[in-house]
This record gives sequence, structure tokens and C-alpha cells, in this order.
Amino acid sequence: MKWMYLLLALVVLGAAEVMAQDVFLKIPADLPSRNPLEGNVEAITAGMGAYRVRCADCHGMDARGIRGPDITQVWAKGRTDAALFRTIRNGVPSTEMPAHPSPRTTDTEIWRILAYLKTMAPATPEGPSRGNASAGENLFATNCVACHRVGDGGGHLGPDLSRIGVARARAAMARQIRGTMDDIRTGYEPVTLTAPNGQEIRGLKKNEDLFSVQIMDTRERIQGYLREDMQSVSNEKKSVMPVFGRDKLTDDQLDDLLSYLESLQGANAAPSGGNR
Repeated sequence: MKWMYLLLALVVLGAAEVMAQDVFLKIPADLPSRNPLEGNVEAITAGMGAYRVRCADCHGMDARGIRGPDITQVWAKGRTDAALFRTIRNGVPSTEMPAHPSPRTTDTEIWRILAYLKTMAPATPEGPSRGNASAGENLFATNCVACHRVGDGGGHLGPDLSRIGVARARAAMARQIRGTMDDIRTGYEPVTLTAPNGQEIRGLKKNEDLFSVQIMDTRERIQGYLREDMQSVSNEKKSVMPVFGRDKLTDDQLDDLLSYLESLQGANAAPSGGNR
């Protein structure tokens, strides 16, 4: 029996050595400007599997966006392999795009995913989005800025939208604005606390445990309450964000607003203008 265990150990060690010699691992220590695995058939196949497991839930099986944005257009819009690598590695702050730190995610795995995505990317960008970003900025200032921040200005009741253009697909943003998307981010779940005297306190749940709950009330004050001091603590299913139907926002105005939101690539991003 001992010889069988010895043989098994040799097989495992041999497999480990083969994996260590994987050609995909022969990548320069410094981050290259171009994907060293671009066009490599085996890397593309491995990247397809990794993409479908890690990325498709947000970006779609076709990478054209569901919750996350369309990422088939990133190269045509001027992004570099190195910049995209950093985005995957570091994530996008103030968005739902997570970081993929080493060693849990290796450089090789990221390059494989990018090699696969490159096969889905068109050579030239699609036509300009519908809508006028400048008009959309005015709509945002009128309807949204009281709850949402962009850069240094705006409210805190809703998520910071400074990078929404690299975090959400246009269609997903449209569904959120129209109220047809049931999606509430962690930290913005509505909650109603009822005091013993019947007074209701509404806000957004920021933290909780078995004994207490912390909320941001509608005046943007952070308040903590003991559950035992409350008559009830009710988690609401409907977002506090108002629904902007066509009676409040026409289709053309929605296109303008979406064009502006798509232009938000960071704290200092400016609207791109756009065309109707």
C-alpha cells in the first residue's frame, strides 16, 4: 500500500510542476501596456470560463451589460489594456465593481479575462448615445442632486453617482429611474422604526446587529436606536427613490439624463455633450 501512496504523491507533485510551468505565468513583473495573452487560444478559453463565473452576473454573458455597463466598447473608447487590468485589480470606488486582489486573483487570471473580452470587442465604437448630456445635467440638478452626490456636491440619501458611468449599464439606469428595477444597494435599504408612542422614524439602514440599528434619517442625520426601545423595526421593500414616469420625465428627457449619467467617469468628469 505504501508504494501506492508514494506513486500518488509523485503524480500530485508532477501536476504541480506542470502548473508552475504554465506558459501563462511567464508574464513580465512590471505591468505591460499590452495584454501579453492577447490572441492566445488557451488563454481566451480559460478567460471565458473565469468571466462567466465572476463577471457575467453584472455585465451579461455577452458583456453588453445588465447591471454593470457594456464592456465590449471599452477599447474602442480609448481604454488601454493596462488601465483595464488596474480596474479589475483595484475595482471602482463608490460603485459595485469589486476589487480582485492578489493572490486570490492572479495577474494571469486577469489577463485571461481581458484576452477573452477582446474577442468580443468591436474595432470601432458604436454611434453616440441618444440624448444631450448638458441638458441632462440641468435635469439632474433639478431632480436628483438633493439625494445624490456628484463630485463635491449633492446629498447623501442616495448613492454617490460620481462614477456611475463606469458602474451601471444605460438600460439598468433607465429601469431604476422609471421604477421598474427592484434593486436597493446595501446601506440604502429603507427602514421604518416605530417608537412606543406610535411615532414613526423613517430612514436608510446603515448598520445593525441583534440589539440595535443605525439609520440615516431623512434629514441626513445618523441616529442609533436600541431595538428593545422600539415598538417595531420594519424593513421596507420599496426604495425611497421616487419613480419618474413619463408624466414627470419624458422619453427625450430621460435620454438627456442618461447621457449625462454615462458621462460621469469620476469626481471631476464633465458632461460630453452628446447628440439627440
